[in-house]
Amino acid sequence: MITVYTTGSGCVQCRMTKQVMTSAGLEFADVDLTDPVNAVARDYVTDDLGYSQAPVVVVDENDHWSGFRPDLIDRLAQRLGQRHG
Repeated sequence: MITVYTTGSGCVQCRMTKQVMTSAGLEFADVDLTDPVNAVARDYVTDDLGYSQAPVVVVDENDHWSGFRPDLIDRLAQRLGQRHG
């Protein structure tokens, strides 16, 4: 399961990432790191993965990135067979 860690609706890059992923047919879980209930997720993103900028997209333990990266979203969609051409 792909997870997109965001910093809420005010984050333009987060909104754009989710929009492009949805358009590409990719399903994902959306985790708002500003919600106190997600403190463990926030620690995972910052301490374990080392990111300090949202959004953070995690496909698996070896495939993750930070920021709005339509190139990587497209690559992922092609790899998963969601987008052709």
